[in-house]
Amino acid sequence: MTLARTEHARTVDALRALGPDDWARPTSCPEWDVRQLACHMVGMAEFPSSPIEIARQQRKASAVHARRGGPAVDGLTQVQVDERADWAPDQVVLGAVRAAPRSVRGRRWISACAGRAPLPGTQPVNGREESWSVGYLLRTILTRDPWMHRTDLSAATGRPMTLTPDHDGVIVDDVVAEWAERHGRPYQLELTGPAGGSWRRGDAELMTLDAVEFCRIISGRGIGVGLLETQVPF
Repeated sequence: MTLARTEHARTVDALRALGPDDWARPTSCPEWDVRQLACHMVGMAEFPSSPIEIARQQRKASAVHARRGGPAVDGLTQVQVDERADWAPDQVVLGAVRAAPRSVRGRRWISACAGRAPLPGTQPVNGREESWSVGYLLRTILTRDPWMHRTDLSAATGRPMTLTPDHDGVIVDDVVAEWAERHGRPYQLELTGPAGGSWRRGDAELMTLDAVEFCRIISGRGIGVGLLETQVPF
């Protein structure tokens, strides 16, 4: 939750730094411009604020999924965007400010009470369906998600992304650990930048790339070769 609080704060700062021309720029999420992406970020921050809010969003998402098909999570994210379709940029920023403390409180409380419980359904990762726990979603994914979308904002607008070893470096380290566990093969990895570091298991050819670029590739936003074809959920 320390990482969650910091990530919410950096999300707010990133949204506040956007200029008037930035909000309509296209993003790495093909159906969304910057404003729509930010609306999703606010909606996903609100999602775990209470069991009532979770149930409300899931109920509406089920109706969208029934009409559109595709991954169930796409119905949820579409609801989050659609509910804020008329929000101006200042409303989006205010929504992010208000959602942050509620999100952290809800995630802490729900994960403490139900963290070991399985999430309904499965999630597609690396061509397989896998089951997640409530705790994995609340403690890990819902911090990685806004972090990755901050990289989307930076890529869309050209504005620098705030990165520090004690926050972003911790998130990247966790991502690398999960990536290594998922592929299970020897590797040697050096990631550059403030969030980077060095990791190794066994003997393998050294891979060197930027820490943010590495995460974007294994999130599916770039084309990975070899071990970089192994994706990690964000």
